[in-house]
Amino acid sequence: MTQASGVCADSVTPARAMVNCGIIGFGKMGRIRARAITESARGTVVAAYDIQPFQSKTIESVKQDLDIVTHDDIDAVFVCTPNYRNKPLTIAALQAGKHVFCEKPPAFTAEDLAEIRVVEQASGGKLMYGFNHRHHESVKMAKEAIDSGQFGELLWMRGRYGKSVDDSFFSGWRADLKLAGGGILLDQGIHMLDLFLQFGGSFDEVQAIVSNLFWKREGIEDNVFANLRNSSTGVVASLHSTMTQWRHIFSLEIFLTKGHVVINGLKTASNSYGDEVLVMEKNRRAGPGVEWGNQEQHTFEVDTSWASEIRSFFDCIEHDTPVTQGSSEDAWRVLELVGRVYAAG
Repeated sequence: MTQASGVCADSVTPARAMVNCGIIGFGKMGRIRARAITESARGTVVAAYDIQPFQSKTIESVKQDLDIVTHDDIDAVFVCTPNYRNKPLTIAALQAGKHVFCEKPPAFTAEDLAEIRVVEQASGGKLMYGFNHRHHESVKMAKEAIDSGQFGELLWMRGRYGKSVDDSFFSGWRADLKLAGGGILLDQGIHMLDLFLQFGGSFDEVQAIVSNLFWKREGIEDNVFANLRNSSTGVVASLHSTMTQWRHIFSLEIFLTKGHVVINGLKTASNSYGDEVLVMEKNRRAGPGVEWGNQEQHTFEVDTSWASEIRSFFDCIEHDTPVTQGSSEDAWRVLELVGRVYAAG
């Protein structure tokens, strides 16, 4: 890592190491990550690879993806590729001694992730996955409030996550099961399952309907209806993941013994999911005829999730601390649950 200068009037402050980054896949997500890296002032993008040639005054354009993995000046590799490339590139980068940040899905199956974890442990590098929704301000505030105990014990959750797609969505690798690994659940619903696990702990019972109601692409589901239960705690979570919503929607409702926490909308650059609004409310008494009061409402007008995610990754590298948000353990747990939903459907 290169050193950034830091001098104050009375003393010389030790320079913070800049993380030299390389990006594989310089499309939409690669450019989002590049911007977040630069804006963090803690890293710099040295080089990038994309199947489509690009020009940059500051970023070296290399000829093949493995040029990033073997690049001598790169400390951390960002994998922002089509799904089928995520596992092999992550393994290659870890074996080359790089830290790795990989977009979701981490791989196709929990078994794939188990293989990656063996390489991760042998490498000593940091591995973080892009479960970006954990870093939205509404989710962080909701988690803090629920963990405080002020809303009591968790009872049940309901998540709806959907978008509208057209034929162009299936124009490339997304239409091929061998390249995509699945449909809307692996593409988008995986985020909601990750939040269920973050808030609910685990689920050992799964009921599901996995279907092609409209697009009828072999192995590429357009709707998933899933009910999950933790048989020990009784906590239930219900998911609808869809690409036939005909509008973008994000809704996470969490009900507890002393109140509820609800997130509607998700702040994005396109604003296609509407305003990101968190509502938290305690009940005045338990039982039939419950009354509500003390409502808090928070609207988040700026998406800080990308910056938060980069800070978390760089903190782990700089301080040599374990990844706690988007770890390989988190990735294994969500892929194991994805597999059981597919099997049940």
